[in-house]
Amino acid sequence: MRHKELRLALVCYGGVSLAVYMHGITKEVWHLARASRAFHHPAAVPLDGVAAAYRDFLGELEREAGLRLRVLPDILTGASAGGINAVFLAQALHAGHSLEPLTDLWLANADVSELTDPDAAPGWRYGKLWAQPIAEWFLSRPGNAVSATVSPETRAEVRAKVSRLVRGRWFEPPFSGARFSAMLYEAFCKMAEEGDGVPLLPSGYPVDLVVTATDFRGHPETLRLNSPPQVDETEHRLPITFRARVGETGARGLADPLELVLAARATASFPGAFPPLTLAEIDALAAAEGHHWAGRGAFLSRIMPAHVARGTVDEAALIDGAVLVNAPFGAALSALYGRPAQREVDRRFVYLDPRPDGAGPAPGTRTRAVGFFGAIFGSLSTIPREQPIRDDLERIAQQSRDAARLKRIVMDLQSDIDRAVEKLFGFTFLLDRPTPKRLAGWRAKAQQAAAERAGYAFGAYALTKFDAILDQLARLTLKAAGSSRGDPVPLVRALRCELEARGLEQLTDAQGGATAAAIAFFRAHDIGFRIRRLQLLARKLARDWQVDPSISEDALDRARERIYEILLLYNRADEDVLHSPTFRELAVDAAKHPGALLDFLAAERLLPATDLAAEELLIDALEDMPKDLKRRMLLTYLGFPFYDVATLPLSRREGLDEFNPVKIDRISPDDALSIREGGTAATLRGIEFYNFGAFFSRDYRENDYLWGRLHGAERMIDLVTSTVPTGLRGETIAAGKRAVFLAILEEEEIAGRCQRGLVDQVRMEVRARMG
Repeated sequence: MRHKELRLALVCYGGVSLAVYMHGITKEVWHLARASRAFHHPAAVPLDGVAAAYRDFLGELEREAGLRLRVLPDILTGASAGGINAVFLAQALHAGHSLEPLTDLWLANADVSELTDPDAAPGWRYGKLWAQPIAEWFLSRPGNAVSATVSPETRAEVRAKVSRLVRGRWFEPPFSGARFSAMLYEAFCKMAEEGDGVPLLPSGYPVDLVVTATDFRGHPETLRLNSPPQVDETEHRLPITFRARVGETGARGLADPLELVLAARATASFPGAFPPLTLAEIDALAAAEGHHWAGRGAFLSRIMPAHVARGTVDEAALIDGAVLVNAPFGAALSALYGRPAQREVDRRFVYLDPRPDGAGPAPGTRTRAVGFFGAIFGSLSTIPREQPIRDDLERIAQQSRDAARLKRIVMDLQSDIDRAVEKLFGFTFLLDRPTPKRLAGWRAKAQQAAAERAGYAFGAYALTKFDAILDQLARLTLKAAGSSRGDPVPLVRALRCELEARGLEQLTDAQGGATAAAIAFFRAHDIGFRIRRLQLLARKLARDWQVDPSISEDALDRARERIYEILLLYNRADEDVLHSPTFRELAVDAAKHPGALLDFLAAERLLPATDLAAEELLIDALEDMPKDLKRRMLLTYLGFPFYDVATLPLSRREGLDEFNPVKIDRISPDDALSIREGGTAATLRGIEFYNFGAFFSRDYRENDYLWGRLHGAERMIDLVTSTVPTGLRGETIAAGKRAVFLAILEEEEIAGRCQRGLVDQVRMEVRARMG
């Protein structure tokens, strides 16, 4: 039986009221993750409804294709209202919370009548009577926005609600930021109450969340030039990031609920509709809810270090993230670092685009002049959201090409390196039982041989390693000092000068090998080398890298578990040292006293006991392996210096981690046509009134939410199916989709959230199209 992980990095676009549609999609991602958890751990939590239908389809995949698949949505990014969906999904995945309260938030509260600030609404029906003629003219004149973009049956409701906005408070945002923040906080609390508390991802697995916000006033960032040496530039992009390993933060989830509220409220602070988010709003919410925000200072130092350093954090005003970054692919790509693969991985970047057709006029129609409101809405909600993502996709494609190239290099080198290791030690060394002393001797001999065979190339390799270690130490120090986004260059320079003063001017000797000082430095600080070696061992245990039918999947799984148990020792080294008060004190003055910092890290970061424990675990793992697998592991382990010399200067990456080809998938109405043809125009209603339509009508929200679930379900089945190179039988796929569609409709019928007529109509279409 083959084992594979389907890892999903979700990119949720901004889309104004089409966020309701995207919520339907993310809900299916959540249900599929629940199904995957239950499929691999049947005793964890019982399933019914649509999650059970997904679990059954995973069973069909195993029976028909011989593939046991684990689905892991682990990277969530988003902008604007799409960012809200990313925040809630990340919390549900990490903490085992329910996503149902977010459905209630979108359907019940995502309406202009609920979001309007009480101070902005007319006090009575005749309020601002003098403004009524203006409202009537705006809403009823020939070619007005409502008549041009809203369906006839909903125009009266939209006109009534727009009229209240026009007659309300002028020149100030009509919606209440404080009310919206309170709604978000309430939804997070209900999620925790209704969830089962069992995370949907494995223990220790990292979850990354990134949403974009726009710092209205901006903050200074340093640019380094030739002349002048440095200048300050005002930066307005403000990514709000979270990373937490499952199980490490206890029951509270990915982060403090107030931090998640801040992220969701900031990224969706639509200009002109909501007031900019300030910290005072979140502090007032904490006081009103009686919530002690223990990590406030640490969070703000991490998210807004420039503001904290300048003492302007209380003055920061955050607005909608889609103003500058509507499709945060770059953030998702950066989050791939630090995700080791325990088995074959199929990595997907999945982006949610509710309106791939754009908002332009249909072909053949007459283009009207751009009006006053059209220009405002278009510039704020349409143009930023329709910019091509070509640059981001090309970066991802380049990384995939680099990953494939690295794999080819390693596999091409394997036979030569295996022969070199066997010649170096003789065939009999494979018969000897490894001991810590023997492993140490073997490693030293292999490293010396790799340096000698590399010749002139070894100097470039040593310099690459040295630079990477200094950069890593500098970034670790900045993080401990509370300025993780600071410029590491000055600290790297200070560390380099200190090391040169200690006699490390040269890394290589006259014979081409490393100097004694360089060896001592690498032995004390080079965690990256140790991690890369273990990661290569793990890659060699994956079927997609090396196929040997004589080695059972069980043996490979046991070996992978042991390798990643060892990796955990080294992965925790940086996390452990960050908790040291002494390190935090040294980090503040590191540029002035780099020697003290280096001495502390040499003594406390990479402990000799860690290496000894790692060696003992590795020896136990080797003794448990079949002979052929033990041979492969020993040849790779001892041959790693040869691989590293050849590949590190090319990749310049500290670890192989999840350096695999990335595939890109889209979820949109145009990609899910099993039930109804026609794409966006035939299914969604929120596209009306410049994509604000669903904020003016509950019927529209119910429609878009239901179609979001159905389209998301279809694409989830497509994604699962695409992990099998040969595919599945057409009837198996169709049956799986039909079962999921009907389960969704039954769930919504029982919940009573959507109109009965809408559910019945779609059910009739499913049965007509799919039997």
